[in-house]
Amino acid sequence: MTSSELWTRATADRYDAEETEASSAAALEPALAFLAELAGDGRALEFAIGTGRVGVPLRERGVPVAGVELSEHMVTVLRRKLDEKTLPVVIGDMATTVVPGAFTLVYLVYNTITNLLTQDEQVECFRNAARHLEPGGRFVIELGVPPLRLLPPSQGAVPFDVSEQHLGFDTFDLVEQILVSHHFTRDGDDGRYRRDNSRHRYAWPAELDLMARIAGLELERRVADWDEAPYTQDSVKHISVWRKPA
Repeated sequence: MTSSELWTRATADRYDAEETEASSAAALEPALAFLAELAGDGRALEFAIGTGRVGVPLRERGVPVAGVELSEHMVTVLRRKLDEKTLPVVIGDMATTVVPGAFTLVYLVYNTITNLLTQDEQVECFRNAARHLEPGGRFVIELGVPPLRLLPPSQGAVPFDVSEQHLGFDTFDLVEQILVSHHFTRDGDDGRYRRDNSRHRYAWPAELDLMARIAGLELERRVADWDEAPYTQDSVKHISVWRKPA
């Protein structure tokens, strides 16, 4: 077991309902097109596949997909969409779990590498991706840029969502590179809010590039989003592609 926090049954059961915007066809299409092009005629492996928000529609697009997922509860939700034969999933952590076969694409989306709370485990995740890739295959990560430029001196939190239904903000441990995401979500019509929080280890693009080099991968390109907009100093996230040498 890695340091990743484990998703509970209750969290898994409400995950899709809380991610309807990110799961819409319009939101997913650029990501699916990007990943399908890299997979080509080969197989794709999704680390931390969760409820299949990306993996299921990518499989329905014709790409053979397999997954690794730490939470059995998340996989239970995925199984309501596709069976094991159509989209096989191995229960385990993304830093060490091995899936049979070789892949042209391994991908890790939605900031999920930050669920690994130590640098050593994040390095092992890169090594695990390289282990699964065919020569010439790619490893793709979608990750937010740490929003430390928004953190004035003496301020300990950065809000990322303020709405009627949800209040979200991050607090930071700058020494350990740990952020805690805090969520207050309206729960029902009686004015109550549900409080949740999760810990993450944030990492800069340059740090990820070094992890990739340790794993024997080479940076191929970095863009600001799935639509391949240029990555700049003002980008709030990046899509990075590393290649295993042929």
